Amino acid sequence: MWLQLSSDPRARNSVQLQGGALNKRRTRMRGALLIAGAIGLSLAAPTRADDGPATFKGQCAACHGADGSGSTAVGKSLKIRDLRSADVQKQTDEQLTGIITNGKGAMPAYKDKMTADQIQQLVAFIRQLAKKG
Repeated sequence: MWLQLSSDPRARNSVQLQGGALNKRRTRMRGALLIAGAIGLSLAAPTRADDGPATFKGQCAACHGADGSGSTAVGKSLKIRDLRSADVQKQTDEQLTGIITNGKGAMPAYKDKMTADQIQQLVAFIRQLAKKG
């Protein structure tokens, strides 16, 4: 793309080169924006492997303990069951999802605080607690 400002062919080439340089800058800017956007998305979306443990640590460990045993001050006062126990582990994923989503007894509902995917990852992490304990 070029604009003819004069009948002198050298002027036309000059403008054409400037237009080419402008297009190169636009292309570089678009590329930089795409890369920045991709980096932003990758930082914003946690990886699935880290989501369950991170969610548990941030939302559950204060009462249930880092190991799921419920041996925290709050856990002991509320008589929280050990998440590693056979009693908890025999519950279906749907039952655990329902308890986390809607709450039960003194446990609050997390349906407005966690996504369905976070709750699913949390249930998977609770299953892993039994294997560790």
